[in-house]
Amino acid sequence: MSSKLDSRKLRLGAFLAVMGPGIIAGLSDDDPAGITTYSQLGAQFGYQLLWTLGIATLALILFQDLGSRIGVVTRQGLIGLIRQKYGARSGMLSACALVLANIGTMTAEFAGIAAAGSLFGVSKYITVPLAAFVVSFLVLRGSFARVEKVFFLLASVFIAYVIAGFMAKPDWSAAAEGLFIPSMPLTRDALFIATATLGTTLAPWGLAFIQSYAVDKRLTKEDLKLLRVDVWTGSLLTGIIGFFVVITCAATLHVNGQTSITDASQAAAALKPLAGTLAKELFAVGLIGAALLAASILPLSTAYAVTDLTGRPAALDDKAHEAPLFYVTFGVITILAATMVLIPGAPLIRILVLTQILNAILLLPLLVYMFGIAKDSRLMGEYRASKLMLTVYAVIISIVFTCVAALIWFTVSG
Repeated sequence: MSSKLDSRKLRLGAFLAVMGPGIIAGLSDDDPAGITTYSQLGAQFGYQLLWTLGIATLALILFQDLGSRIGVVTRQGLIGLIRQKYGARSGMLSACALVLANIGTMTAEFAGIAAAGSLFGVSKYITVPLAAFVVSFLVLRGSFARVEKVFFLLASVFIAYVIAGFMAKPDWSAAAEGLFIPSMPLTRDALFIATATLGTTLAPWGLAFIQSYAVDKRLTKEDLKLLRVDVWTGSLLTGIIGFFVVITCAATLHVNGQTSITDASQAAAALKPLAGTLAKELFAVGLIGAALLAASILPLSTAYAVTDLTGRPAALDDKAHEAPLFYVTFGVITILAATMVLIPGAPLIRILVLTQILNAILLLPLLVYMFGIAKDSRLMGEYRASKLMLTVYAVIISIVFTCVAALIWFTVSG
């Protein structure tokens, strides 16, 4: 009996040692932009389009799994591999596009913090600088193990959305029907929100981050099985959080005819008269946690990418004098994004729209590059993707291509 117990303890200990890249990268996709998209989906269409979130979650599982595996096997970040396999120009273009997109997305994270703070009567001139300082201090001054614990602490805040979902008393049978039985009105708004749901879940910065983070954590090929559990868990939790955001808004806003939601903080404020003050506060707290987690990950993802491009990848355990470019990149991205949010009259909506377009443009080549790396036996060896998985990846890339084309078209023409 004791030997079985010891064996279970060893397996649990091994999983806890590997756990991190999948859960952190997955949940960071539920950032303010993602929460806003899920809120709009539920407010506008109720439970009807939940199946699009299911497809997006499946795509996230498969490509996060691929990215983490590539990182462990090659011991390189995505941008570094692109430079190695496809040439310096491809690596440079991918890195520049990722940096620009990440600055815009980082601005959205701080805008989310400012909006959530305003729900509690706190000025953005307090919340944004404070958030920027806290994120920078925790990430740049801590060891890898300490920083990872902070990430897990921030991720735990997402339970607020689950509680808010139950408080909203949704129609569970309608939610199950919307999740498993595809149907969609052939309207511009429905096509746009379905496309945005896929795009906000499969974020380019998340794909780049999980690969570099797996390298930074120093995981080995022997860890791959447990890492897959971590990745699947993180991606599924991402979908589950999104599910509860959708049903919260469907059960309250949609049924009461409040279908026009422009951001997640507006959704939180609208919940108060429909589901109570606590539901509104839980939604707002979840938004702050989501923004802080993503605001920690985004500059980290950017710093990984920039140092990968130079051929000198850095890690969180490196000291500032050992990896100055890594730390400078993190600091510059954070300060620049926070400053843009604080500028009176800054065109935040325009920045976010342009960022959405750039993210959409960047996503496709990154997926194609990952596809090429996955089938490269020189890089992947025995871990090269099978013909079946390559076919599955190709199908997902085709779906993403269709959705991204629609998203760009609707954004530009709208």
